[in-house]
Amino acid sequence: MSKPADLGSLKIGSYILLPVSDQPDGEPCRIVEYDTSKPGKHGAAKARIVGVGVFDDQKRPHVGPVSMQVHIPLIDKRTGQIISIIGQTIQIMDSETFETIDVTLVDDEINGKIENGQNVEYWKVMTRTKIMRIKN
Repeated sequence: MSKPADLGSLKIGSYILLPVSDQPDGEPCRIVEYDTSKPGKHGAAKARIVGVGVFDDQKRPHVGPVSMQVHIPLIDKRTGQIISIIGQTIQIMDSETFETIDVTLVDDEINGKIENGQNVEYWKVMTRTKIMRIKN
């Protein structure tokens, strides 16, 4: 799920779906670089952004007019407790709904530090889920 926004309204730290298209089907990225140029003699102001993928850590550049419509991913940040770890699959029980979720994507910073019984913050973005950090 995503919502539309103007390219000019974004800033560093915002999220965007790249590559930009009419359909909200890009990769969710966090903006790490943002630069705008003034309007010239023959056109509108341009925005140059570089986004880093939430799930794959790839850099994706984009240039477009500041009035361009882009899609912003809706990020559902939740907490849960780790029930079991089987190979690369981690099973989490949500703290609010008590449903269990199987997750294979883990942030590089906490990979290898996860143990049974720990509380974690996980993000649901589009159709994928990723464990982002360990909660104290």
